[in-house]
Amino acid sequence: MSIKQNLNQIQATLPKHVTLVAVSKTKPVSDLMEAYNAGQRIFGENKIQEMADKFQEMPKDIKWHMIGHVQTNKVKYMAEFVDLIHGVESFKLLKEINKQAKKHDRVIDCLLQIKIASEDSKFGMSIPDATALLASEDFSALKNINVIGVMGMATFTEDQNQIKQEFDLLKSTFDSLQKTHPNLKTISMGMSGDYQLAIDCGSTMVRVGSSIFGARNYN
Repeated sequence: MSIKQNLNQIQATLPKHVTLVAVSKTKPVSDLMEAYNAGQRIFGENKIQEMADKFQEMPKDIKWHMIGHVQTNKVKYMAEFVDLIHGVESFKLLKEINKQAKKHDRVIDCLLQIKIASEDSKFGMSIPDATALLASEDFSALKNINVIGVMGMATFTEDQNQIKQEFDLLKSTFDSLQKTHPNLKTISMGMSGDYQLAIDCGSTMVRVGSSIFGARNYN
C-alpha cells in the first residue's frame, strides 16, 4: 500500500481526540511530501539536525515534533521552529529550552518523559521527580516553555499485559499531575505496534512511523 493509503487507514481508526504524529525519521523528503499531500501536518523526528534540514526544505505549515532523546547542546538548532518536544527528562533540559526559546521570542511546548518501562535503556524521569519539578519555584520561573503533558515509552516486549500496565501507569501519573496542573492535556504514548492499546489506556497522541512509511533502513 502507498503512504497515502496507510495514512488514511490509520486516520480512520483514530478517535477525534487523538493526534497522529507521523514518525518520519530516516525517511527522505519525498516520502514526507507524499504524507503531506495526503493531509498530514505533524511529523516526528528523533535527530535534531535531520529535522532542521527537513524544516528548511518543506512547507512551513508543518508542525515538527522532536521525539528522540535531546542533548542540551543541540536545543539551539531547533528552538526557532520546533512545535513540541516530547522527551524532556530533566530540569536542566527544560531550562535550556526556555533559554533558547527566549532568544527567538517563543514559548515552546514540552512533554515530560516519564520512565514507565522496565528496560534500563529507556530514558525518563521518575514520577516523584516529575511531581516535584512541576511544584518547584524554579519551574514556575520559566516563562518560555509550556509543559502540556507527559510522554512515555513502554518496554519492548510481546507481553501485552506488561505494556498495558506501563500505559496505565503513565495515565495515572498524568491524572495525578493534572489535579495540581489543570493545563496538562496531552498523553503521548503508543507507536506502530501498540497504539490501539495505548488509545484504550488513555493516550491522546500516538507516534506512528513504520505503519505509515514502511520499514526503516538504518544503513
